[in-house]
Amino acid sequence: MKSATIPPLRVTPDLRADVESVLKDGETLSNFVEASLKSQIQQRKTQQEFIARGMASRENAKKTGVYFSKEEVLGSLQNILDNAKKKA
Repeated sequence: MKSATIPPLRVTPDLRADVESVLKDGETLSNFVEASLKSQIQQRKTQQEFIARGMASRENAKKTGVYFSKEEVLGSLQNILDNAKKKA
């Protein structure tokens, strides 16, 4: 597969200086931009999946009439966290 380019991005000199100031040894500006794009894509996909699960859960609750209080949900999440801490 051929590689493609991302359109040039105009930024202020201050933003460019900020980016360059946080580059790791041997890291290029192109590497940083590519990593940032990949990270943002993953974050948005994760967010979309989270919203989809929430919407599906809402529809299931409407269909079944089974709802859980915030106390039940938070208690369940706390148990999961406690168990994970015990295993660590």
